Amino acid sequence: MGCRSGPVMRILIVDDEPNIRTALRVALEASRHVVEDASGIADALPKVERSRFDVALVDLRLGGGESGLALMESCQRLSPRMAVVIITAHGTIDNAVDAMRRGAFDYLAKPFTPAQVRAILERVERFRALQNRLDDLEEQVARAIPEVALESDDIQVRNILEQARAVAGTNAVVLIRGESGTGKGLLARAIHAWSPRAAGPFIMVACPSLNADLLESALFGHARGAFTGAIADTEGKVAAAEGGTLFLDEIGDLPLALQPKLLQFLQERRYERVGETRTRAADVRLIAATNHDLDAAVASGQFREDLLFRLNVVEITLPPLRARSDRLALAQHLLAFFARQTSKTLEGLAPEAQSAVLHYTWPGNLRELRNAMERAAIFAKGPVVALTDLPDRVIAAAPGTGTGSGVPIEVGRPVTLEQLEIEHIRRILASGASREDAARILGIDPSTLYRKRKQFGL
Repeated sequence: MGCRSGPVMRILIVDDEPNIRTALRVALEASRHVVEDASGIADALPKVERSRFDVALVDLRLGGGESGLALMESCQRLSPRMAVVIITAHGTIDNAVDAMRRGAFDYLAKPFTPAQVRAILERVERFRALQNRLDDLEEQVARAIPEVALESDDIQVRNILEQARAVAGTNAVVLIRGESGTGKGLLARAIHAWSPRAAGPFIMVACPSLNADLLESALFGHARGAFTGAIADTEGKVAAAEGGTLFLDEIGDLPLALQPKLLQFLQERRYERVGETRTRAADVRLIAATNHDLDAAVASGQFREDLLFRLNVVEITLPPLRARSDRLALAQHLLAFFARQTSKTLEGLAPEAQSAVLHYTWPGNLRELRNAMERAAIFAKGPVVALTDLPDRVIAAAPGTGTGSGVPIEVGRPVTLEQLEIEHIRRILASGASREDAARILGIDPSTLYRKRKQFGL
């Protein structure tokens, strides 16, 4: 196959024909790959247990009636990231295709050429590069997002995490309730990570972000020509979540017109793309989250009762930050995280700052606490975070500095427009108005309100 510049791979050849093993070994070693070979399952498995291989070239029909598929399944358990390529005769290509459905990376039809082997190995290399890139990105995200909600000495939070671990091993639909910013999305990701579907995708859909028509297309996909601008067939989020978890954030904002279709999907695990009549099956676990009172929404006709029943198989309610006994510990944890991010040495919060953290009501919950600690780490001038390093609305909650938890607006006091906007939105939301009513009062559309809540930690 000639010399090559790509990365060297460790390759295992499993075939009962010595001539094929020898020819493949010579060709692959000429390309500087590290190669081992085996004649059957008993010879191959110890090698897989002992060494890490990037690729296994496995004959579909081994000697003595042994099946290459049985070996492939054993290899997948022992080395999940190893790419298995099935070698097959022309008469068994259908079997090879079936093997790919069961997890094989690709297949080689006999007789094959060195160019065909090289092409498959190049695809393996590209796939490995993508896997490594994804691993790097996941590691960066893990470093960039402190998972404070999953580290707690608060007894109610610990009980919630026990419930979440118990339900993670099932396919039950989970409804996570709680105020905005309490960590519902983080808990949903944790349930996925603890589940048998952890190797599959975790796909999130923000229900308030799109109108009913666009949201239906985003969820279920659409066929070419289904509507103006639909220039190609498009898979939806349900298809993207195949084998994994679909997380519907803010399910209480799901448009009423779309609720029957979601109900049908939950009942049958089947759906249709927009503009198609073909029914598709989906292997997807669903988790939903809401900060709405869905029972009140059912009573007012804004949410279907039968859909609520389907969603509410297992309900987990996250407490607001003001009700958690560990909020000071969370603040210190976040501060330490952002100190590392800003390359500062911070010892912690001054007593006055600690008092403010404990007295402030944190309407934005964990999200607002995160933002406050990031700001404190940025503006801290010494090793200890002072009260003045915190946001004004948190400072105002400290004993002796004010009575409210919002921005103190006084004549002559400098207050930014952003602070006024945050406080006004916070008060409108705290008034008990629905998200739609709050958006109407503020003179903005619900999707803009959704983005501002995320931006400001409300």
